[in-house]
Amino acid sequence: MIDQELRNIYLREEKRQNGGIELIASENYPSREVREACSSILMAKYAEGYPEHRYYGGCVNVDAAENLAMERAQKLFHCRYANVQPHSGSQANYAAYHAVIRPGDKVMSLILNDGGHLTHGSPVSFSSEMYRFVHYPLGEDGRLDYDVIAKRLDEENPNLFLAGYSAYPFAIDFRRMREIIDAHNAHAETPCLFMVDMAHIAGIIAAGLTQNPCEFADIVTTTTHKTLRGPRGGMILTNREDLVKKIKSAVFPYAQGGPLEHIIGAKATCFAEALEPSFKEYMEGVLRNTAACDEELRSLGCVSSGTENHLFLLDVLASFGISGKEAQAKLEEVGITTNKNMIHGDTLKPSECSGLRIGFAAATTRGCTEEQARAIARLMFKVLKGAISQDEAKEEAAGIVSTWKDVMTL
Repeated sequence: MIDQELRNIYLREEKRQNGGIELIASENYPSREVREACSSILMAKYAEGYPEHRYYGGCVNVDAAENLAMERAQKLFHCRYANVQPHSGSQANYAAYHAVIRPGDKVMSLILNDGGHLTHGSPVSFSSEMYRFVHYPLGEDGRLDYDVIAKRLDEENPNLFLAGYSAYPFAIDFRRMREIIDAHNAHAETPCLFMVDMAHIAGIIAAGLTQNPCEFADIVTTTTHKTLRGPRGGMILTNREDLVKKIKSAVFPYAQGGPLEHIIGAKATCFAEALEPSFKEYMEGVLRNTAACDEELRSLGCVSSGTENHLFLLDVLASFGISGKEAQAKLEEVGITTNKNMIHGDTLKPSECSGLRIGFAAATTRGCTEEQARAIARLMFKVLKGAISQDEAKEEAAGIVSTWKDVMTL
């Protein structure tokens, strides 16, 4: 049977992706090998439990695939243990919390409007219902203020300190955070554990282009898509042997049932790709392109955050007098996909926002160059300024994309 109705939807989406400029910082295009693994025969196998300790028979081959994924993840991130079963980053965070703290314990995370994730204590997330969240702010310059973090730790005495963000454009000093937490724990009644959600910057870390939190944190979570360029899924890492059993039981059977072994196979492929020298070259290209677009927009008079990683925040309210919601819609009309985002000190409500979050992981995968990143910045400026017609903007965007690889041939 051919489901033509659904096939037509696939074809429309393929056309949209091939013809568009994808600048959503959390999106990327996995390789053909990763996509093939996602639809492999492993999909048909139920495998509750862990390798060599399953609740079902016939798991010898999925055991081998999962062990391979774990071994590659451990090598990639220089850690002793990797749990590759979480279905998503949110699932990984859910299980990680359960592994190291108890319901009602206090967690300190970044103020959500400054770049945190829903699972970092949002009122609409399980996290705020199960745990008591308190927050630390960014400094006036929009960067982490480590002195303020140290002060907040002593004031609040949390059970867990959480770092790692969804919309923070600068490098994070995990070493300094570890030192601050250790200094706090030296006189605190209750020791504070250190957790990092590295979902957004996992690819940069894998490429060795920024600090590896696995060296400093007690527990680390991540997604395997975004900058890591793998399948949609999650993972938990640690170097603490005493946490391994707790992490295992927190993922299964506490948080979820049977693992998605076909996705785990795709994770193994993704990790192998990220271990290749070409991945570091790719990630260096992402950083160059992101910086080039940000610099070009600022040279045109726009207000933006600056960047030290794969994303930056464009203040469209200050730059163009429109909301992030309106800017997102204007760009999407000409084939440039972004997402509205809160910025530091935002005066608009979350449904409107003052900013756009812009990243170049996906565009770089398709072949975007630094020169093209600057051309994209100029095109965005003209669209948001109302200085170009839709037809002209679409034609200009199509000219940029015409040199790129199609998403299905990657």
